[in-house]
Amino acid sequence: MKKAIVALGGNALIRGDQKGTIQEQIQNSTDTLKNVIKLLEQGYEIVITHGNGPQVGNILMRNDAGEEKYKIPQMPLDICVADSQGGIGYMLEQVMVNILREHGINKNVVTLVTQVEVDPKDSAFQNPTKRVGKIYTKEEADRLSKEKGWIFKPSPKVQGGWRRVVPSPWPLRTVNYQVIDKLLEAGNIVIAVGGGGVPVYRDEYGYLRGIEAVIDKDRASSVLATELKADEFYILTDVPFVYINFNKPDQKALKELTVPEAEEYLKQGVFGEGNMAPKIEACLNFIKHGGPKAIITESSKLNDNGYGTTILPE
Repeated sequence: MKKAIVALGGNALIRGDQKGTIQEQIQNSTDTLKNVIKLLEQGYEIVITHGNGPQVGNILMRNDAGEEKYKIPQMPLDICVADSQGGIGYMLEQVMVNILREHGINKNVVTLVTQVEVDPKDSAFQNPTKRVGKIYTKEEADRLSKEKGWIFKPSPKVQGGWRRVVPSPWPLRTVNYQVIDKLLEAGNIVIAVGGGGVPVYRDEYGYLRGIEAVIDKDRASSVLATELKADEFYILTDVPFVYINFNKPDQKALKELTVPEAEEYLKQGVFGEGNMAPKIEACLNFIKHGGPKAIITESSKLNDNGYGTTILPE
């Protein structure tokens, strides 16, 4: 059995110039997921993972509005991530089922609300950096910081605006990854670790507990790909290649990278920290743990041999 993990990028659901209506998201999902049919035709069993940035942000803003107007208790971030997994997973599952029907492929699609374990002692908890939720005034941020213990940092987009920041720890393991593997063995398409997974940790007695954090989707996907011993790990983004010096006069597309080459480029800082660098790091994590190869490309180029950056062990 050949296994492939396909991590959908943010533009797979909502484009930068869109409002994010359900009609837009369904159309974008359809345009993206129709490209995985070739993998199925080539005999791969696939797991689809996805981000949740705009969606979980909207959930957090609904939290704010409900508390302010109707005194509805706010839900913690792990519950909000689980909410987004259910909603996005339902949409992707329905879209995928319809695409399969169009191609005459008889397969079930299963969405799994997935918990991903992190280390509560991860250094990320001492330095929260991931911005979530809406933009507040300084006065609102100060009040919420006192009332809820939230941490805020200035917004780079709105002068005088402040946003809540939360930790983004490295994922340790996927809870119930064995279930995902069994679902694959039974011939199902699985949608899992949405939004990087629901962040959880084990307390001193070994019980699972939710924690206020967000996990990078590509990192979580690479961990799952390792656990499943996947043959290929795809990260779909909005560009056909990984580039060095992206959007500069000396921009160069990279068609193939070895682990040492990728590590050297990371050290030189030629990949953007906020966009491509985490994807490269996720691919390296997969390769270093025994993965045969990882590919970063645009979703529409998934089946085009002339596109995509392939990362190999050597």
